[in-house]
Amino acid sequence: MKTAAPEANAPLSLRLEDQLCFALHSTALKMTQAYRPLLEPLGLTYPQYLVMLVLWQADRQTVSEIGARLYLDSATLTPMLKRLEAQGFVARARSEDDERQVIVSLTGTGRSLRRRAQALPYQVFCATGCSPEEIALIKARLETLREHLIGSPVDAVG
Repeated sequence: MKTAAPEANAPLSLRLEDQLCFALHSTALKMTQAYRPLLEPLGLTYPQYLVMLVLWQADRQTVSEIGARLYLDSATLTPMLKRLEAQGFVARARSEDDERQVIVSLTGTGRSLRRRAQALPYQVFCATGCSPEEIALIKARLETLREHLIGSPVDAVG
């Protein structure tokens, strides 16, 4: 259902419950909270789990490649990678081709952690109370929203 666009000079609501950003933020917080007890036995935080997902999909990636996949800058990612390395899940090494690049690789322990994490997506799916079709629709709409925001004038400010 399409709604009419607000007039150019019409004020938009500043009510918290009317904000798309708050609906996304509060849902993201609840999603993170849903993962927390599932990730705790694995020794991972939710952001670390996302890094591991990227590496389980394709091992041996540069910090910038991982950052691009997760929409994170290296200043945010590097401390997380150092903690994952200290836990024995990943190894970091300078690229032989370009010393400025750091290659992140899974260790044997990091690879075996994948088997232990296998049930997490299903457990969280069940917690949502949504059907597979609803999940697919929500995910597709969020990805479209993200793509609209990338490169928008608002994106250029941040």
